[in-house]
Formats: sequence, structure tokens, C-alpha cells
Amino acid sequence: MQRNFNEWLSKFKTSISDYKYYVDFEKIYKKVDKVKVELNILNSLIGSKNIEEDFKNIILKYPDTLSCIPLLLAVRSREIFVKEEINEYLFRFDKIAYSMDDYIRFMKESGLFDLLQNHIINNLYDYALGIEVGLDSNGRKNRGGHLMENLVESYIKKAGFVKDKTYFKELTTDKMKEMFNIDILSYISDESLNKTIAKKRFDFVIAKNNHYYLIETNFYASSGSKLNETARSYKMLARELSNIKEVTFIWVTDGTGWKDAKGNLQETFNELDTLYNINDLENGVFNKLN
Repeated sequence: MQRNFNEWLSKFKTSISDYKYYVDFEKIYKKVDKVKVELNILNSLIGSKNIEEDFKNIILKYPDTLSCIPLLLAVRSREIFVKEEINEYLFRFDKIAYSMDDYIRFMKESGLFDLLQNHIINNLYDYALGIEVGLDSNGRKNRGGHLMENLVESYIKKAGFVKDKTYFKELTTDKMKEMFNIDILSYISDESLNKTIAKKRFDFVIAKNNHYYLIETNFYASSGSKLNETARSYKMLARELSNIKEVTFIWVTDGTGWKDAKGNLQETFNELDTLYNINDLENGVFNKLN
């Protein structure tokens, strides 16, 4: 049946975010709990009347507390670079690498002493939890990608396919050659595409009746130059893979970001009958695989 691109595009979702997309609290609690003892020791600096001397004594007696300092500045690394007017420093916090005077100056100039001494905060454990929540928001992009993969996988399972038996995750072309005796690279005439695919892992591969469905998934909530490049590359990939009778390429994509970049997507839609969206999955497209 002939599909209408604009009608198909109109079914794209605004978001697929679940409750865990925004903040992964379980991961945050585990991270902060690892330094809970050290943070509680540093709590003694809150409201200190002689914070420089107290800080020095804590670091010398409990050197592991030094490793918490980058977290208090929302920095993941155990090293922090600082450029002064004349000198520059790469402060290390996995061990004492500079003089205590240098670390005291770092705490003072970075604003941490002021934060602690003037009771702007009451508890470093709670403060660290707040910082980790902020840092964790940077992981939403990765979680978004996994959300789409998880969603597609749920429909693969609903269609009756079984993981590691009739469907497989993240298979390389080498692995497919080993498992199914199909040398995909030998069919790819475009040299640059051949090199790209040689390093590629397909999100899913479904095996049914000696036929193999190579599936790529993505979701774009916002537009950008990457979308057009993605559409062009998958169109080229679909053309090359169409030469292999045992293989069908499936691309599952969605997201309203495509509505501002629909030109190249439409070109791919016109060439690739197996370009699907979430609505197609809801309508049981995986149940119809031959």
C-alpha cells in the first residue's frame, strides 16, 4: 500500500521520556554514598572560625577528604587547572601534590571557604546530592538514545522474537559474518561507506526464516544538522544493502525534530519501504516480517 509521507510524519511523537529520563536518582545516591564519610568529615568546616587551619588539619589527618573537593565545584575530574596572572596550576585531588598553602588558596579563591564558613549551606552530603542532580542532567542525551532502543526492543519482543535466539543487539558486520555467514562488506561498493560500516554496530538484528533484518533506531526531539546527514547516510546504506537478498535494512526513527529537517527524510522515505516510526511499531509492523 502506498504510504503518504506527510501523513506518516504527522504521527511523530514530541517525546518518549519516561520517569527515569530526567534524573537517575539511584545512580546519584550510589555516587554520593561513596564519599559520604569524607563529606561528613568536611562538614566540620561549616561555620568554622578558623577555617584555614581547620582545613589544613583535616586534609593532613584525613587525606582522602581531598578527593571530594572537585565534586563541591561540580567537576568530575580529580584534576582542576587554574591559570593565575603569572603562575598556572594543575591541582590534583587524588593525592596531595601541592603545598597546603596552595590548597588553602584554591579553597579561598574558588569560593568554597566562603560557602562553608558563612553557613550558606548546612550539610555537604545534601549539597553534593544537589550537584549530582545537576551533573546527571547532562546524561539525558544518552538516556534519550537508550529510551528509543528500549522502546523498539519492547516491540521486537511483543512480536515474539527472543533475545540472543531470534534477535540480537549491537552486532558488528564481523559478528554477523561469523554467526550467519553473510559478508555484508563484500556487497558495499562505496569505499567510505564500507569503512564506516566495518566499524558499525547495528542496534538490532532479527533473524527469521534465513533472512536478516538489520535495524537502526534514533529519536530526535529537536532539529539540527545531524538529522540531514543521518537521513542521507541511511538512504545510501539502504541502497547498498538492497543488493543482498538475505538482508533487509530497517530504520526506525521518530521525534518532532524531523519536522524542521524533513527534506532528506522524505527522500529516504520514498526509497526505503522499511522506514518506520513509533506509530508503525504500535500497529504491529514487526509482526508482519516475512
